[in-house]
Amino acid sequence: MNVFDVIKKRRSVRDFKLDSIPEDVLNKILDAGRLAPSAHNSQNWKFIIIREGEKRKQLAKAAGQDFIGKASVVIALVSLEPDDIMSCGIPTYAVDLAIAGSYMVLEAWELGIGTCWIGAFPQEEVKKIINIPEKYKVVTMLPFGFPAEMPSPRPRKKLEEITSYDKFK
Repeated sequence: MNVFDVIKKRRSVRDFKLDSIPEDVLNKILDAGRLAPSAHNSQNWKFIIIREGEKRKQLAKAAGQDFIGKASVVIALVSLEPDDIMSCGIPTYAVDLAIAGSYMVLEAWELGIGTCWIGAFPQEEVKKIINIPEKYKVVTMLPFGFPAEMPSPRPRKKLEEITSYDKFK
């Protein structure tokens, strides 16, 4: 598949088969995140791989999203520099880890692995479950597994609705 095909076919998966993700496949997903660009190439992140079933269930309960516990693996993307702000006023971690996470999501999909971006969770509770120091920030959790379902495409706005040229309209 080419990148655009992966982008078009990707879906948010919330139902997973029981099959484990092979180590080489997981490493390709992680490597895609590692290769993502970051502000000043700082790579101020840590990817926490959660395979332990009980911890995945605790994360699912904390987030109020049971399917997280049914994934083969959950990867928490953690910022090591949550106070770093770009000159445009946006925190670097928000951009850097969104890019790294997106690279992982797309690589996973190409490899037949589904996921769903998780941004709704109690920060402090998740930090306790996976032992993240207070000064760091969990940006997202990505539950990965072989899809047990193939969700239908969600509607998208037309390109004309979300673009303008040379000035805001």
